[in-house]
Amino acid sequence: MKQKSINFDKHINRLGTNSVKYDGLQSYFGVTDAKPLWVADMDFATPNFVQRAIEKKLKQQIFGYENPSEKAFEAIINWQKRHDLKLKKEDILICSGVVPSLGVAIESFSEIGDEVVVFPPVYFPFSNVIKESNRILVESNLVLKKGKYEIDFDGFNSKITPKTKILLLCSPHNPVGRIWSEEELRKLNEICRKHNILVVSDEIHSDLVFSKFTSFATINPSSLILSAPSKTFNVAGFNTSYAFSLDKEIMEQFKINAIKHHIISLNSFSNTIIESCYSQEGIIWLEELLVYLQKNIYFTEEFFAKNLPSIKIIKSEATYLLWLDFRETGMKHNKIKEELLYGIKVVLNDGISFGKSGKYFFRLNIALPKKELKKSLKRFLISNFINTRASYLL
Repeated sequence: MKQKSINFDKHINRLGTNSVKYDGLQSYFGVTDAKPLWVADMDFATPNFVQRAIEKKLKQQIFGYENPSEKAFEAIINWQKRHDLKLKKEDILICSGVVPSLGVAIESFSEIGDEVVVFPPVYFPFSNVIKESNRILVESNLVLKKGKYEIDFDGFNSKITPKTKILLLCSPHNPVGRIWSEEELRKLNEICRKHNILVVSDEIHSDLVFSKFTSFATINPSSLILSAPSKTFNVAGFNTSYAFSLDKEIMEQFKINAIKHHIISLNSFSNTIIESCYSQEGIIWLEELLVYLQKNIYFTEEFFAKNLPSIKIIKSEATYLLWLDFRETGMKHNKIKEELLYGIKVVLNDGISFGKSGKYFFRLNIALPKKELKKSLKRFLISNFINTRASYLL
């Protein structure tokens, strides 16, 4: 099935739409004229077929309470077949967001004072929900070897105690862009099974991959997976996600607490979003999106290699987020931050927010029209990074 090529080059003005990425610059950073390359949503239009489905839904005229539709469950089941998963309706719970689901998972499978492990640098809400749940945050840092992040299995093993109950896994990993291999996941599973640790895997970026992705559910059915169409189809504002497990007891326990915390109340467009995104049209759109993102990544890599070789880009295997290494600039972290924000006026995510190991690193979002990406990157050409002395600050 072939369709007309999709226009990812179209620029859409998001100012004045209450966009966190654009209109939030003043409240978050105290600036208004910077290029926002931070929040993990895309500057591409939501797909036409999703917009048409929303327009059709609007004709309903009344937007009362809704239950999950059979078509929504069928769409999730069919979509996850792409990841070699055979789900049934009872394996799935549609929820209002991945982050709220993380909090519910922590409460469901641990007690106050128990330990929950993360692999920094990692998506910062992981740490937040652990602390907010009165659990103990345990950090087992990833290790960077020859420009590639790896799991420190020995380090992880050494941090486990009888109070360690959950591992929050980011797969693919945000912000470093790793797709964990089947071999790595199996090794991780061996450790977790030995110590009776539940793996809760955030797989929200599992569609935005440039090589084979392996869901942790195929490694261990007794795990809990969280996902959503939000990153893939740029519909994060609809607060629609889902959790699934092939283990009935795990799913039932999660569901009890999900109901308790009221994260299963759908908005009027949740069914529409899932049904339209997870369709044949969605597969075609995703294929074109990945091609465009890959070209943006190549362009960004070439730009820095040619113009600012002291800024290294960690090779990305997934997502539209690039992890930039500023260590060779010789600048202190706060000076890098100041130069980005007030010097060249480009807003990136501060690497320290992903954990202490994110010092001297920043996250860059390349999911925008190439012309706009070029404009943003050209700002680096007038920066002090051009003249800095190369020396590691480890």
